Amino acid sequence: MSVTGWYFWSLRPVDANDHTAHPVTIAVGLAVSDIAHVLEAKGIIRSAFAFSLYARFHGSQAALQAGEFILEPAMAVPDVIIALQKAKPIEASVTIPEGFTVSDIDALLAKKGLIDAGVFTRCAQTCDFSGYSFLPTGAAMPAGRSLGEGRAKRGGRVEGYLFPDTYSVFTSNFDTEKFLKRLLETFRTRVVSGLERDFASSKRSLHEIITMASLIEEETKADEERSVVSGILWKRFEAKQGLGVDATVRYILEKPTSAITTADLDVDSPYNLRKYRGLPPGAIANPGLESIKAALHPVTSQYWYYLHGKDGVIRYAVTNDEHNRNKAQYLR
Repeated sequence: MSVTGWYFWSLRPVDANDHTAHPVTIAVGLAVSDIAHVLEAKGIIRSAFAFSLYARFHGSQAALQAGEFILEPAMAVPDVIIALQKAKPIEASVTIPEGFTVSDIDALLAKKGLIDAGVFTRCAQTCDFSGYSFLPTGAAMPAGRSLGEGRAKRGGRVEGYLFPDTYSVFTSNFDTEKFLKRLLETFRTRVVSGLERDFASSKRSLHEIITMASLIEEETKADEERSVVSGILWKRFEAKQGLGVDATVRYILEKPTSAITTADLDVDSPYNLRKYRGLPPGAIANPGLESIKAALHPVTSQYWYYLHGKDGVIRYAVTNDEHNRNKAQYLR
């Protein structure tokens, strides 16, 4: 084969029938020859040398971009060149489930390789959120409570206001602060604006509703339970009885799954609803829309107590004695 023949052969696809999508990362500052070797190693081109010659002959080297791209062995060298000039970075989906905390979101983003562990949590605690007037301030706290008591090390004042949903992100230039503010913007649209009439007709503040919604999110397993549990908790709140929600202790002690001990329940924190009456200083999770609606529209019932048995079924009770019988029967 002549040199000319080899050159044009080298510009052809590695396999015209192979449309397998290959993610390829081109780092910032790579020379054309370096890019060519990356593509050859990935099986996208036949020859790094032929690719480099083609890019130089056609004046394309300066237009090649850094980033992450999807390329195929079925692409000829001219197509690869165009792709590296115009293709968008790879998108990924990030799904934030209802009930995730700031710490949970941090761990999720770290697992996906978008951030180093702790970066999202630090931004939640320290980034500037002055553009979000719906976020709680010290004036929004229950009397005698401080947002900073035990809370600074967790989700900061954005906890509860990061809307759970599925978000598309660019993996090559992921910006933690922008993503966090995107969650807040979604909350503004879906909750503050979307439920504007509901909040206007409620006698409770946004902060109280979101805090209660986070308790409902953690205390229920099905949508049909939410409004009933909401009614029980609001009734206990109005009667100035302790809410007794142990999920708040789990939150402040960072014990999402392990057993709650007697010592845990004795912790002196406004998040300990066995010791303190009323709502905790702030949300303990980021509630979904159904829990927020339940907090806004509680169902009135005769019940004062509830529990989930080991079978996952919820049992309600009118009296403490009945509640204790449910404990004995369904929690063993």
